[in-house]
Amino acid sequence: MRSLAAFLLALALPAIGAAYDPVMPGTALAFPADHGAHPGHRIEWWYVTGQLEDGAAKPIGFQVTFFRLRNAEADGSESRFAPKQLLMAHAAIADPSRGSLLHDQRAAREGFGLATAKIGDTDVSIGRWRLAREGEDYVAEIPADGFSLTLRMTPTQPVLLQGERGFSRKGPDARHASYYYSQPQLAVRGRLVIDGKAREMKGRAWLDHEWSSELLVQGAVGWDWIGVNLDDGGALMAFRLRDASGEPLWASALVREADGRVRTYSHSEVAFRPLRRWRSPRTNAEYPVAMAVTLGASEWRVEPWMPDQELDSRASTGTVYWEGAVSVTGPQGRKGAGYLELTGYAGPLRF
Repeated sequence: MRSLAAFLLALALPAIGAAYDPVMPGTALAFPADHGAHPGHRIEWWYVTGQLEDGAAKPIGFQVTFFRLRNAEADGSESRFAPKQLLMAHAAIADPSRGSLLHDQRAAREGFGLATAKIGDTDVSIGRWRLAREGEDYVAEIPADGFSLTLRMTPTQPVLLQGERGFSRKGPDARHASYYYSQPQLAVRGRLVIDGKAREMKGRAWLDHEWSSELLVQGAVGWDWIGVNLDDGGALMAFRLRDASGEPLWASALVREADGRVRTYSHSEVAFRPLRRWRSPRTNAEYPVAMAVTLGASEWRVEPWMPDQELDSRASTGTVYWEGAVSVTGPQGRKGAGYLELTGYAGPLRF
């Protein structure tokens, strides 16, 4: 599940006359082609989160996300200047010593050297911001305002297909679905620069790539999502869609063990229970930043590295949400680190 901002921005734009590519069950994802862009679909994103450390201080979290949006209003135009594909990007650093996020964002239309989302393999960029595959590795170059990231991320495990072999339902109707895969347990090395001070870092990351044309079920106002690299080599993903009263409309989860065994959890087996809330002094939104996530008979506890990880993206995708580094503990003392996303808590969204 990737950002509510992108989903709702897509849903807010007119779709008169648009014929978006559908998401169909049973479609086999093919790599490396499906690492690349899918411009016939309405919305797509490449999302990387992780933890970095250099041994000298507490670990630091990072997020890099690129969104691609097909602008249906421009489909019929023959002009080279028609903005048929729009790109947006977010980057954030979660440094507990600072107490709140460092964040920057970009937005541009594709073409004319401004931005690109290439077909055939991962290569998305806006200006000097870039996320791409080089060989089997991912590279990220993010020269942001106040910080910069230069990272190389190496897969240590096979691609993890979410849902039904990459077909991820977002409701009981199969039309509400996405193509969705993850790459957990990426080995990361690179450089982080904050306020002109460079640090050589290493750590772990999680990458999601998801694309669709129609996702949100009627009545959904947001969702909660976690992606976690477990210390024993496993991976955990869980999400729920919520209505305005906070009741779940749909949920799903998956755990892959280090030996490759995968267990999926259906809607009735997944529950999110808030343990502690934090209210933003800027937006007055209240977020359940600590959670108990039940998967079948097991319970996983999610704790934020710091309460204030609210991300204000109104200058690009047009919304405010909570996206933060977390620690996770589970049954038999299992531990891990990942990211928690909380959307739809900041009130009505306007575009």
